Amino acid sequence: MRTVNIHEAKTHLSRLIDRAAKGEPFVIAKAGRPMVKVVPLDHAETTAGRRLGFLEGEVSVPDDFDRMQPGEIAALFEGKP
Repeated sequence: MRTVNIHEAKTHLSRLIDRAAKGEPFVIAKAGRPMVKVVPLDHAETTAGRRLGFLEGEVSVPDDFDRMQPGEIAALFEGKP
């Protein structure tokens, strides 16, 4: 992805926007530090959020999932098999 400094972005903004609209996103940097990313509006975000409920119907939890044998719990805390 192309990085341009603020001065270049101001000088060539129209051309840079045309290129971004055609699918060539770019980053504007200030003193070499990236500040903003310019992408077309129809650009799909690549970061996927957490999908809640995507395993619905695939996993079953037993009714007694929160009740273990007291000896088993003590063994887990003590590091015993």
